[in-house]
Amino acid sequence: MRQKRIAAIHDISGIGKCSLTVALPIISVAGIECAVMPTALLSTHTGGFKNIYIEDLAKSIMPIANHWKSQGFEFDAIYSGYLGSMEQVDLVKDCISVLKGKGTLVVVDPVMGDNGKLYQTFSPEFPLKMRELCAEADIITPNVTEACLMLSKEYAAPPYTKEYVESLLLELGEICKGTIVLTGVCLAENEQGAAAYSINDGRISFISCNRSPGIYHGTGDIFASVFVSGMVLSKGMEKSLKAAVEFTGLAIENTKENLPDLWYGVNFEGVLSELPKLLGD
Repeated sequence: MRQKRIAAIHDISGIGKCSLTVALPIISVAGIECAVMPTALLSTHTGGFKNIYIEDLAKSIMPIANHWKSQGFEFDAIYSGYLGSMEQVDLVKDCISVLKGKGTLVVVDPVMGDNGKLYQTFSPEFPLKMRELCAEADIITPNVTEACLMLSKEYAAPPYTKEYVESLLLELGEICKGTIVLTGVCLAENEQGAAAYSINDGRISFISCNRSPGIYHGTGDIFASVFVSGMVLSKGMEKSLKAAVEFTGLAIENTKENLPDLWYGVNFEGVLSELPKLLGD
């Protein structure tokens, strides 16, 4: 039987743990081949470094997709993350039309904001553009900020009520008709977690773990990469959600104990051996 394969469409930072440098090892440790399509090359991530070198790789996206198609490669999922421009959003939509086959999951992590604010590199019109891509997805994984941006709602700081989270999930269900996964869900001051809504059967699931104070770059990429892996391995929404929350929590705890420079990125490598167990393999 062919090994499962995910096409990961993300930028790559040489230093700093996010995007492809997170997705590639996590998906690989889950036992899935990760086919990488870099959208941009950065010397470091943008969460604390200065004078960053950035090379836009938009011109490479469709030639790579067309070559993969010409070679007959099949993909169990197409998984996109940070996209640096509206042009790249359109290019990913084109990629989906070229690479999607029968049974291919389309997963969009609409990376564009956090803590109530749109990233400064994006124009105010960008969230509406990202809605277009999310409308083509089977699964989307926004955080609460990104959900509010796409829904044109005012951001509210945590903690949240279950009723508020469920209202966001239901409204996001008007954009994406598959599975909605909302991250950054804090129902109490000492908790962090996520919630998921399956439109097919109406199920809404919540999962949380202990909340660690501070800002941890790359945790959204870690969460989404674990969740996508679980879904491709047919673990189902609830088990994939639980594995993603628990693995992200383990990575944060490992970082607190071993790396004082929290802005650099979390030490997920030190807990990768736990991932197969969390996914039930």
